[in-house]
Amino acid sequence: MVQVHTEPHKIQCFTEYNVLKKVILCQPQYMTIRDVINETQRHFKNEGIHIEKALEQHDNFVKNLQKHEVEVILLPYHKKYPEQVFTRDIGFTLGETIFVADMASDIRDGEENVLKQWLEDEEISYYNIIGHQIEGGDVIIDQDTIYIGLSERTNREAIEHMQALLNKRFDIIAIDFKSKYLHLDCVFNIVSPDLALIYPDALKKEDIERFKKRYELIEVSEDEQFTLGTNVLSIGYKKVISLPVNKNVNEQLRKRGFEVIEVDITEIIKSGGSFRCCTLPIHREPMNK
Repeated sequence: MVQVHTEPHKIQCFTEYNVLKKVILCQPQYMTIRDVINETQRHFKNEGIHIEKALEQHDNFVKNLQKHEVEVILLPYHKKYPEQVFTRDIGFTLGETIFVADMASDIRDGEENVLKQWLEDEEISYYNIIGHQIEGGDVIIDQDTIYIGLSERTNREAIEHMQALLNKRFDIIAIDFKSKYLHLDCVFNIVSPDLALIYPDALKKEDIERFKKRYELIEVSEDEQFTLGTNVLSIGYKKVISLPVNKNVNEQLRKRGFEVIEVDITEIIKSGGSFRCCTLPIHREPMNK
């Protein structure tokens, strides 16, 4: 069910770590590995996904968000879209604008229309990217800088399109990485103004050096990359939602003063996405000093 709201929606996201106020999710009601579209799915293809378990885990994730005063909007699910749980990819919020993505994979083509219908019903304006493939998992914002992954899902033309649209306000930097990792947020994620998670084996040396100049980098191991250790969700005030299985990532974050909220969605990550992939933030508020 799409939730009904009486107050107008505030649209604002300038970082990955400000206080999360409002976010779009979709339940994994019809989640299945129908066509293998990433390495993780290839690994779990024969095992498959237990829908009841995935739904239970997703519901627990939603409850954890709500417990931390995050308003959760659930998009309607459709049988023809088995990857709909990964709402991050169908759009992204940069500044005060929601951008609706142009999906690269045939199996996901059309998911963005569900988002557009909700935005139109709620009378929220948006910018629809057409003709240049880009997905939200490749788009990471930190104040006046936007990193966009160059991947099999996001092409150079889309990055140039974004640069032309936003160059007066944001510095847009293309980040090339090994395509088998699907999206940039599977190998890099920013959790505070001076800390980021990184899987360096997937990235070019010059980009790692670029990140080192701005952030302290917590390196994620190969095993924890596979369980999407970088794909945490920051909800503000150094609170991060992470998988219990990613013990080293969680320990490293705690050592740096983070509150790590462990939530198990291991059934959902069989399809290649974790907390960041499952969420489309549309409103984050700056943290009070």
